[in-house]
Amino acid sequence: MNRALLDSLFAAGGAADWGWTSYETLTPHMDENAREKAEALCPGAQCVLVCAVPYYAGDAPGNLSLYARGKDYHLVLGDLLNPICEVLHEKYPAYRFVPGVDNSPLPEREAAWAAGIGLRGEHGLVIVPPYGSWVFLGTILTDHPAPPPDRAPSPPCIRCGKCQKVCPGGALRGETFDPERCLSHLTQKKGELPPEQEALLASHPLAWGCDLCQKVCPYNAHPKATGVSTFRDDLVENLTEDMVEGVTNRQFKERYGDRAFAWRGPAVIRRNLALQTSKN
Repeated sequence: MNRALLDSLFAAGGAADWGWTSYETLTPHMDENAREKAEALCPGAQCVLVCAVPYYAGDAPGNLSLYARGKDYHLVLGDLLNPICEVLHEKYPAYRFVPGVDNSPLPEREAAWAAGIGLRGEHGLVIVPPYGSWVFLGTILTDHPAPPPDRAPSPPCIRCGKCQKVCPGGALRGETFDPERCLSHLTQKKGELPPEQEALLASHPLAWGCDLCQKVCPYNAHPKATGVSTFRDDLVENLTEDMVEGVTNRQFKERYGDRAFAWRGPAVIRRNLALQTSKN
């Protein structure tokens, strides 16, 4: 594959960096189900292209995680990756090129680190200076043979421990991560929660997501703002009880369907806001 061509294609879509790794380097990080899904998407997969797209657009007050304030990143990265796959398929018609954003069976962060993108954050996120960890990842899975590596795998961050110390639920535990104690996960979890998780949400300032481990990270002290206009413009920074009370799933998705917080519908946000109100 032509690096100069891919450089221009990824840069045109707003990617801060991109790289590749062989598919086999990722299989130890995939369970049997994920490997079966990847094989179904791209039989004989050989290579994974991965890119990092920055989304930081400032830190205005609000109760939504910064990643969810602009247009849904699934849509934005899809608009970046789909044309690249079309160009690659035209150039290499014998091969498949399958885009993936978040819902892919591929371990995206492991792919980025194997490709030498950024740093391995102690909070488990990819850090891409000068954008910090405020980046989304996208992948392209292909049966085109992987070129030889042109970078070493990503080095670790400075391991200052600030992200682990600030996590209210203690989700970050050295090399392990407990999603059931992660506030970002809990704000998206459906249904009734056990008392311990309700207490965590009641004390949490956000109705969706959690940015605490990122905000204390030294690499995020002065992040460069994204150049991607759909992550900068028409931001939704705050949701109130009045905005979700009595709203049906259909109404909610008609209003906010192009936002990353819309996929669960209004019920979980109503619950989160009610817990925070009861605390106060």
